[in-house]
Amino acid sequence: MSSILPLVLREVSFAAGGRTIIDRVSVELSLGPRTVILGANGAGKSVLMRLMHGLLVPTMGTVSWNGEAPGRKQAMVFQRPVMLRRSALANVVYALKLARFDRPEEIALRALADVGLTGLANRPARVLSGGEQQRVALARAWALKPEVLFLDEPTANLDPGAAREIEQAILAMHGAGTKIVMITHNLGQARRLGEEVLFVHQGRLTERAPIDRFFSQPGSAEAAAFLKGELPWV
Repeated sequence: MSSILPLVLREVSFAAGGRTIIDRVSVELSLGPRTVILGANGAGKSVLMRLMHGLLVPTMGTVSWNGEAPGRKQAMVFQRPVMLRRSALANVVYALKLARFDRPEEIALRALADVGLTGLANRPARVLSGGEQQRVALARAWALKPEVLFLDEPTANLDPGAAREIEQAILAMHGAGTKIVMITHNLGQARRLGEEVLFVHQGRLTERAPIDRFFSQPGSAEAAAFLKGELPWV
């Protein structure tokens, strides 16, 4: 099966309401390191991820996936996942049916087991805790077996225990071969999960570096100020 990677952004800009939110970003992402996107409040991180995923179309520039449409080979999990008015299992099955998978219930049960939710499969998704709903969202994405998984602050509203469970699931997905691209406001989490950093400042990609080097020797004044807490966090 051919890979949809690399994902290549060339001179990508995005403007809305008369304001440039993403400004001439060029970057190539290949299979391998877990990529964490960091930056101050309003830097444009979520918009950049949505451009990568395809939810937004660039005002200028191009976003391409190894010469082909990514289809179901990439998925995204949001900070506040939308739960359908049905069971946790049915939420996952629905995504699989949309993607025309065979044996969707069998695959959905396996995905829920992977995130530790077998015992809650038949419970209405909307009565689950925030952490449980986020794990349903991860299972829903993971069931599609994407080559690339985008995560937009998946633990932002969770307590430490629930966040740890999400982190473990993310590491397991990466271990199974999925490319992880993640936004987080938690610098400790960035250290735990990230292997490389894309640092965004005022809509521009100002630095790309291995995680250890970024934290020990940031390559720009803006990144150094961010790490010192002199720029607002997300």
